[in-house]
Amino acid sequence: MHEYPVTTEIIRIASGAAEKQNASKVTKIALVVGDLSGYASDSIQMYFDEISRGTPCEGASLEIKRIRPQLKCAECGLLFDMTPLSFKCPACGGGSRPAGNGSEFYIDYIEAE
Repeated sequence: MHEYPVTTEIIRIASGAAEKQNASKVTKIALVVGDLSGYASDSIQMYFDEISRGTPCEGASLEIKRIRPQLKCAECGLLFDMTPLSFKCPACGGGSRPAGNGSEFYIDYIEAE
């Protein structure tokens, strides 16, 4: 349910961006959403389809790029995808720590005409 307010804000931002460029219609919104952000892509899409009706965003495509969280090996520096129950580096077997990604949530770009 927390996707509703952020989807409303996405539509407000995209509609404002289109207006600033004297465009009447938003055709595409590209989002970057980290797997650790807590936002579900399908819920964002569902709310977008409903909330965008009657706005410049109605009918726009919503492209959502998911970002997987990664770990960084403390010994060799390798970045690798996090897997459940394992923090070992696949290259050297060393210990790792979170690399700091996977929590992203932002609009990458907006296309309008």
